[in-house]
Amino acid sequence: MNDISDREEKERKREKRGRERKREREEKEREREREREREREREERERERERERERRREREREKEREKERLRKRKKERYVRESKRREKKKKKKKKKKKKKKKKKEERRERKKEKREREEKREKKKKREREREREREREREREREERERREREREEKKERERGGGERREREREREKREREREREREREREEDEREKRKREKKRRKEKEREREEEERKKKKKKKKEKEKKKRKEKKKKKEREREREREREREERE
Repeated sequence: MNDISDREEKERKREKRGRERKREREEKEREREREREREREREERERERERERERRREREREKEREKERLRKRKKERYVRESKRREKKKKKKKKKKKKKKKKKEERRERKKEKREREEKREKKKKREREREREREREREREREERERREREREEKKERERGGGERREREREREKREREREREREREREEDEREKRKREKKRRKEKEREREEEERKKKKKKKKEKEKKKRKEKKKKKEREREREREREREERE
């Protein structure tokens, strides 16, 4: 009986030790598993830190690339603007030169026209003077002929008596009236010429006034356009400034 009890006791003890060893093994295994888990977590954290470092480096590289792109765009824009300004400057200079040339040509034509007009006027004036001189000469010759005629008539009259004197006197008065009318016609002709010249002068003056007015209007229009272009330029400059500001903000 005692032997059976001892065996059973021994068996129980062995089973107990077996269970304890099993628990110990299991506990050790769980500990090793926890350790492996902690190691995996450490490795994962390390990999995550490395990935984060890589992302930061990539962001930095991207920032540098963006800066480079912005510098490049800025440089290209500056080159384009410089070319555009230079082109505009050349165009303006060319236009100004052309305008100056046209103005000079117009002035020259006006001067030539005025000189031709003056020459024609002087020529007409000389012609009229010569005509008047010829007329005066003819008048003197007529008067001289009439004087000689009168003297002959008077001589004959004295020889014949006073029968036909009144008739000759009437003829003489008639001729005198005719000369007076001729002189009146000349005066009227001179007056007409004078009025004609005056009208021409007024017309010329009116043309000059209109030309001056046209120049003023043109100048005013040009100034207005210049102001408009200036405003447009300012607006563009403000737009570019806003664009630069946006780029700076994006970089930051």
